[in-house]
Formats: sequence, structure tokens, C-alpha cells
Amino acid sequence: MLQTPSGGAGNGAAADTGLMSIGAVLNVLREEFPEVTISKIRFLESEGLIEPQRTPSGYRKFSGGDVERLGHVLRMQRDHYLPLKVIREHLAAMERGEAVPLPVLGRPGDGEAGDEPVSEGPTAARIGRGQLLAAAGVDERTLAEWESYGLLTPVEDGVYDAEAVTVAGLITELGRSGIEPRHLRAMKAAADREAGLVDQVVAPLKRHRNPQTRAHAEARTKELAALTVKLHAALVQSALGVRLP
Repeated sequence: MLQTPSGGAGNGAAADTGLMSIGAVLNVLREEFPEVTISKIRFLESEGLIEPQRTPSGYRKFSGGDVERLGHVLRMQRDHYLPLKVIREHLAAMERGEAVPLPVLGRPGDGEAGDEPVSEGPTAARIGRGQLLAAAGVDERTLAEWESYGLLTPVEDGVYDAEAVTVAGLITELGRSGIEPRHLRAMKAAADREAGLVDQVVAPLKRHRNPQTRAHAEARTKELAALTVKLHAALVQSALGVRLP
């Protein structure tokens, strides 16, 4: 369970209101979600999952309820592989006081957006093409363009990793600032190289006969992935001469 600060200058919260800056929210969330970024929080806001208050100068201020809601959204993405459209509907039902069971996105049969999600254990981290289009709010032409630049790749015919929803959302958000998909090829190539480096480190553990060692390989992969994400973010900030709040 996320623990939100009660206020004070040291944590980025306004002492008189208990509201938190986006940087303070990021620090809280990273205790449970080490890979979350400020861009991710802003994207979830743009998708209507949260509505932080704004100061007269335009800075975001988050309440404890906002932070809890963010944690709930991130948990549904991480643990249940749900697209944002499904998460939004689930939250809306909760706000209406409805006792709605949490759906789990399973392996889709034909990739149509109308398919009912079902739980299938290890295959749950998959999303059909139609579901991806609906969750990302784009058309076939746009998705095909992204694929042509290697930004999104199906794991098999018409089926994507559930993280594709997050990737699609970030591509869209960058596009609003004039950064086009063709500009992102270098970022994808860098990500592939970073992933290859992590794979190289954990490969001996993955091949081990001991099940516990193989399980350790998965944990080690997540740990190294979080570190590479943090390093990448720090290098970009350093190169631009900026520091995110």
C-alpha cells in the first residue's frame, strides 16, 4: 500500500494544504513502481485517469487521494495487464458505488476489441490488435506507421505485449509536441541495445536447471531494467541541462 507524506517542505508538499508536487508523487510511487516516470504520470492525466489541481502558474498539485488512485491504476496495469480504457471504466464503476469484479486481460482469440478479457495465467500479458487500437485511440494507419519504424512489434500475429499500450500513449504524447514517430527510431534502437545488455547478464541464470535460480533471473531482470531506465532518464536530463521536478 502506498504511503503518502503528510506535508512539509522536505517532500515537495504544500504544508498548508497537504498537496504534493509531481516530483514528490514520483518519489512516493517509486517505492512500489520503480519504473514509473513523470511522463507516465502526465500521460495518465492526459488520458483522464487522474485530475490533479493546478496552481495559478499551472503547476500540478496532487492530493493523497490522487496518489492512491495513481497507485491503483499502475497496479491494474502491472498485475492485471489491463488497457487504460478498461481501467477507466472500472474506476468509473467504483465511483458509482458498483461492486465490479476486476477483469484480467487474457490472450485474445482474434484480436477484436469486443472480446471479453479472460484470465489465462502466464499468457495474460497480451493484448489483441483491436484492443490496442481502442486503448490507444488510434487507427490502423497510425499503428501501421508506428510498426514501420519498429516502435511497436507484435509478439505474434495480431497479438502484442500489454506494455504496447503504454508505448502507444507515450508516442502520442510526444507527437503533440512535434516529435514524430520517425524521430523515435534512435530511441527504440537504444532501448533494444539496453535490453540486449540486460539479457546478456541474466542469460546464465535463465538457463539454469534450478527453478529458484530461474526465478531469480526474472527478479534480476526487473532490477536491472529499473536501473537502466533511471540511468537513461538521468543521462537525457544531463544532456539537456534540465532537472525534472
